[in-house]
Amino acid sequence: MKELSGYIFRQEIQNMAAYKVADATDLIKLDAMENPYQWPAHITDQWLEQIRSCQLNRYPDPDAKKLVATLRQLNQIPDQYDILLGNGSDEIIQILLMALPAESNILAPEPGFVMYQQIALSLGLKYHGIPLQGHDFDLDLPAMLEAIAQHQPKIIFLAYPNNPTANLFSRTAIEKILEQSSGLVVIDEAYAPFANASFMDNLGDHDNLLVMRTLSKLGLAGLRLGYLAGNPVFIDELNKVRLPYNINILTQVSAEFALLQQALFAEQTEKICHDRSLVIDQLNSLQGIKAFPSAANFVLFRTPQGKASNIFTSLKAQGILIKNLSTQAGLLTDCLRVTIGKPEENIAFLNALKNSLA
Repeated sequence: MKELSGYIFRQEIQNMAAYKVADATDLIKLDAMENPYQWPAHITDQWLEQIRSCQLNRYPDPDAKKLVATLRQLNQIPDQYDILLGNGSDEIIQILLMALPAESNILAPEPGFVMYQQIALSLGLKYHGIPLQGHDFDLDLPAMLEAIAQHQPKIIFLAYPNNPTANLFSRTAIEKILEQSSGLVVIDEAYAPFANASFMDNLGDHDNLLVMRTLSKLGLAGLRLGYLAGNPVFIDELNKVRLPYNINILTQVSAEFALLQQALFAEQTEKICHDRSLVIDQLNSLQGIKAFPSAANFVLFRTPQGKASNIFTSLKAQGILIKNLSTQAGLLTDCLRVTIGKPEENIAFLNALKNSLA
């Protein structure tokens, strides 16, 4: 059977490892950058009334026109730009890369969002990861510009804030990359609600700029909805690759309803940002721990040398699941990442970490 598998599947696929999602059963789940807050009962009741009338026997609107209009209004996206919807931002990344010529070059900083590389390699594209600066995780602009000149990438992905480092890259550096690139530059703003920073208002400044967002981090991870805004010339081509009906009717109706609950999400986001500061302060008060600044809903921190995996295992044994990034080595050696949870979850994590360090 293994021999048959090798005959059927491309070598690039055989060389890859599948993206694994950790089992969080019976654990405090602080590994996936999810909003920890559910809706109040009265909001849930209103939502259930909305989906009660969904016609599950019919195909959904293939263009999700009402949802797109809501996204356009709330994000103040000018009418001259189009919006592409995806089953999470992962599908949008896949659509972008599927539309490229064979063996195109793709560029992104490293460490960065793993799906840029994962999807690029699965499609037989050439992925180039450019290391960030070691002292502050900012873009190494000379290295980025050199790589752009050498590889002429069709697409450059820049997460803003970056995952897993949680920092905002220099806007000056990003502007320079936009100017120097002959291909598309996709600014991935998955964590925009927590950053108070965006390139959405700059769509008109650069012909090659696309801005990508997701509703997952805001508090709708279960819906799997992402969107891409930019020049209609590019969006029209990408729609040729997008599968019809990729956004199901329950997601369309639920997302449209949820997006109108702006006060609720603003309150939750404010809580998370407030608690983020508390967690960073508490982490930096611990001997041997260095927490890095964050503009997202998670915190990257460095542990004592050679201790990260042991600490991760100890936390899990105490019922806390975070993300072990030390196994990726490089700039992430000795690093762990924790999502900001509810106050009681954050306290449980910090207490468990203290136990692990003892």
